[in-house]
Amino acid sequence: MGHETSLIARRCERAVVTAYAELRQFGIDDMPAFQACTTLYRIHHPEASETEARRLVAEWVDRHVTRAADAGGLI
Repeated sequence: MGHETSLIARRCERAVVTAYAELRQFGIDDMPAFQACTTLYRIHHPEASETEARRLVAEWVDRHVTRAADAGGLI
């Protein structure tokens, strides 16, 4: 993975995590927020399958949001 590709991947990850966190803060339930973020990812990456998008979004949400909440962070 080249530098440019990894930068794009990090930006996508950050955008998805931010969208999920903000949707949850506004009272959107987990599953609709997750589905919205999966759609967001696939809009920008139409080559990704639904399964791949779900896996990535779930991994990113778990890494950045769920674990932060478990550690006493917000959400």
